[in-house]
Amino acid sequence: MPTTVNDAFDQFMKDSVRLDTSRSNVAKASKNTLVAEIEKFPDDGKFLYLHPDVRIDYGSFARKTKIRPLDDIDLMIILHAQGNWRTEYSDRFEISVPNNATRQLALCNDGTNTLNSIKVINKFKEYLSKVSFYDKAEIKRNQEAVTLNLKSYEWVYDIVPCFITNPLPDGSSFYLIPDGKGNWKATDPRVDQKRMVDVNAGQQVSVLDVVRLIKYWTKRPTMPTMKSYFLENMILNYYASGVRSSKYPNAELPTIFAYIFHNVHKSLKDPKGFQDDINHLTNDERNSIQAKAKTDYHLSLEALKLESEGKMSEAIGKWIAIFGNEFPIYK
Repeated sequence: MPTTVNDAFDQFMKDSVRLDTSRSNVAKASKNTLVAEIEKFPDDGKFLYLHPDVRIDYGSFARKTKIRPLDDIDLMIILHAQGNWRTEYSDRFEISVPNNATRQLALCNDGTNTLNSIKVINKFKEYLSKVSFYDKAEIKRNQEAVTLNLKSYEWVYDIVPCFITNPLPDGSSFYLIPDGKGNWKATDPRVDQKRMVDVNAGQQVSVLDVVRLIKYWTKRPTMPTMKSYFLENMILNYYASGVRSSKYPNAELPTIFAYIFHNVHKSLKDPKGFQDDINHLTNDERNSIQAKAKTDYHLSLEALKLESEGKMSEAIGKWIAIFGNEFPIYK
């Protein structure tokens, strides 16, 4: 049991918040095995050709902000375009397939050359279901990915088929992924990963640990849960605003709670530029989160004051009130 607040946070992060390193390594090896199996799919002459890059990792596991439990891992599998082309509309992209791309033509809308993303997802489900050492493959309810359950491990994979565009005039590119309606939408996880790395590198504190702590905080049954991507970008916006952090995550928490209080009712634009507002909380949910942030702002200030006075037991008690009984008690 800890005798200082810093020791308590170190133990809390190690035992309750951060992913276990050895388990993460097992997950990475498992993901490599999965990709190797997917690379075999086109060998039968029917499955879609894969892009030479094969995959791109995305989601909180890839950005190193995933917290316990390790329950899902996201993976995008890049398909070879085979000369197809895209048409952009206000609410979607459509992908048109050339007549010689027979494997893609089989997955087009009936009587057209328009590639149907739901049919592509179904093809992934069909082939993943054939791999003997995986348990079950199902299409996610939003019809944007295949969820693969494993026999040997506790996590699932969310697998998203995608295409990468040819470079635009400025040299950039992006990815097209299923939109759940048979069409396609744009994304680019490279933007999110680079932003996380850059913002983290610009601060004394581990922004990754601050994100992890707030993810733990929002998952407690004391308020509605903020979606992971929205929460991450709210915190990144704060640290990208010119502030200078301290070294310790606990010292950052009062200002983070205050920032959440002042911003949870506001819209938050997708940093990739593909969506408008990524704040999908209802008004009641925003009110509840705002109230909890206000309460814990005051508790965290009290905790820091007690710590500065050498009252470690009382200070740790305040952090227990914020994070719950998994936070270590004073020795």
